[in-house]
Amino acid sequence: MDFSLSPRARDLVRRIDAFLDAHVVPLESDRSAFTEGENIREDLLQSLRAKAIREGLWGFQVPVALGGMSLSFVEMAAVYEAAGRSIFGPVSFNIAAPDDGNIHLLVRTATPEQQERWLMPIVRGEVRSAIVMTEPDPGAGSDPAGMMLTRAERRGDTWIVNGRKWFITGADIADHFILLARTSDDSRRGLTAFLFDRQQPGWRIERRIPIMGPEEHGGHCELVFEGLEIPDGNRLLGIGEGMKAVQIRLGIARLTHCMRWLGMAKRALDIAEGHVKHRAAFDQKLIDHEGVQWMLGEAALNVQMGRLLTMQAAWRLDQGSRARKEVSMAKIVVADALHKAIDTAIQLLGAKGYSKDTLLEWMYRYARQARLVDGASEVHKMILAQHLAKEGREFWSWD
Repeated sequence: MDFSLSPRARDLVRRIDAFLDAHVVPLESDRSAFTEGENIREDLLQSLRAKAIREGLWGFQVPVALGGMSLSFVEMAAVYEAAGRSIFGPVSFNIAAPDDGNIHLLVRTATPEQQERWLMPIVRGEVRSAIVMTEPDPGAGSDPAGMMLTRAERRGDTWIVNGRKWFITGADIADHFILLARTSDDSRRGLTAFLFDRQQPGWRIERRIPIMGPEEHGGHCELVFEGLEIPDGNRLLGIGEGMKAVQIRLGIARLTHCMRWLGMAKRALDIAEGHVKHRAAFDQKLIDHEGVQWMLGEAALNVQMGRLLTMQAAWRLDQGSRARKEVSMAKIVVADALHKAIDTAIQLLGAKGYSKDTLLEWMYRYARQARLVDGASEVHKMILAQHLAKEGREFWSWD
């Protein structure tokens, strides 16, 4: 396993750092730059994206044939981590969820005609997208294959969709949607993926669900489908291959979450370190107190463990593996490391860390979702246990 970075990746990390310092980080301390949902204002975001495109900091995850850079997953790990240093960084470079995961899925599964219609506007930053999977109880959550209730019934060359979804990230501003619906009662091949457009009739946003943390652009919405008509030409992959689409998307999306979260975790420790180096108590700088060193050291250790697991999973993906086990390991550890780093920083800053005078309280609320999104940590631990039971001692193989 070789995690050494290519010259291209090193150069991109350097340029991203410079871009963030010059254009993005200054906006974080300007409360007028935030929307009501606590994300960057749309006009400022579009200005940043235009600058990123002009500076060649765009299309990291997109194949060269489609106008992108075709970064390897190991290169992406370093680049996405660098972008994650700012709370506005990933969205400025078009590598934020859910668009990033949808780009990966459409690159790998859409036909050339579908890519031109549905993918390329997302790649160019002209539209936003959403993936429509999760349902209210008793519908699909961590077990979509077994629990999905939204149905698509075929009538000739058209599919008619009825059902309800919720916690659909970005739905309030998305133009392109990837929908998972039940097309049969087959336990293995009962779901199918479809593409639909915001302007199509037959569906609506019921509400924008209030959440604890800052929102992605477009919020987290509840959607109702009442006779949405989707042409069969807008079906993604084959009939009954919806879970295949899900596995392709979520495997990568879970890992790119980790990449971005590691950047945020490091930023939290940067904030903490800057504070303890100048703040004094009991005739000593805080950094000179042994207890403070333990806190920072433990948090830094957890972040580095997450980085290594993320890099291992990225390397495995680059070798052609699905890396399901490695991605689950990274997802569990990085989600915990993110919370630990931010919580440690807040503790070391005291009341200041708990206030809105720093980004830490924003990060803290945002980070709580990490143990839930794209599979709860407990689900990923179940996956690891299943691999252990199946592989035995081979679970620990280096190959």
